[in-house]
Amino acid sequence: MALSISVALCSHNGARYIGEQVQSICRQTFPPVEIVLSDDASTDDCVSVAQLALETSMRELPGLKIGFRVLRNTTALRVTKNFEQAVSACSGDLIALSDQDDVWHPERLAQMAAEFEKRPDLLLLHSDARLVDGERRDLGQSLFHALEVKQFELDWIHVGQAFDVFLRRNLVTGATTLFRRSLLEHALPFPKEWIHDEWLAIVASSVGRVDVLEDELIEYRQHGGNQIGARRDTFLGKVRKALASRGDTHVKRAIKAELLLDRLLSLGDLVAADTIQKLREKIEHQRFRAALPPSRLARCVPVLREAMTGRYNKFGRGTRGVVRDLFESV
Repeated sequence: MALSISVALCSHNGARYIGEQVQSICRQTFPPVEIVLSDDASTDDCVSVAQLALETSMRELPGLKIGFRVLRNTTALRVTKNFEQAVSACSGDLIALSDQDDVWHPERLAQMAAEFEKRPDLLLLHSDARLVDGERRDLGQSLFHALEVKQFELDWIHVGQAFDVFLRRNLVTGATTLFRRSLLEHALPFPKEWIHDEWLAIVASSVGRVDVLEDELIEYRQHGGNQIGARRDTFLGKVRKALASRGDTHVKRAIKAELLLDRLLSLGDLVAADTIQKLREKIEHQRFRAALPPSRLARCVPVLREAMTGRYNKFGRGTRGVVRDLFESV
């Protein structure tokens, strides 16, 4: 029997686009068994728009049967906890995360589900996407191009080294993701300090196999209302970041890593000792970065010493991290 798929669709004032997204879900060549819509205190009619789109699609496509469940939040949970609520209510073998404003290619679920059918060890799969504007006009780049994804990062994921990639940075965008519901046994609850997709990805890579399809399987809409979007930095943008205030960025990253360590330790023998050791080193590196002195001159020697250990490459983006630590303002 084929694996069943639930769609965890989260909305917040998404009436403008959500109908088109629901239609694209209904027109999958391998449709889901249900859509769980978790609405985060919307003040527009996005829930009724979504329901109408589903009903219209089922009339137009004889034989299509998709369950529809709505969870309404009177007080906004925000992105991470709203998705936690949605996935917790899903019943399918596989769960597809869905934003309210994208459009899926018709073969998306069929192509991704086939990978799970072939590979019992696969816990989570994500893909590339085509960036479009609010009117679905092609922006001329893919999601991976915007994120400056390197081929070696994709190669590492393909050969089972996703955890090493995600210790450096997250490459998984929830809107492109499908995962086994069994992952939730280890991933719930989602820490509020983490974004749902990066948390699911790194937990999955800690206890099982993660892979990536390099195909663009959705249109990832970029518009003024995105809660989380994708944009490739210009050279000037990178310079501005290098000179920007350090703030509490590195403190927050250290806290996130410590929360992950606590979770992985709670999973016992499911997590390899080598994985735990890498994470401890990551925490040490983040604590180092968080504790750097305000004076740029005083940072030079410790930053260069840390660079010689290789940790900037192992747990970040190499030279880019070194430059930022040397030049960021307080």
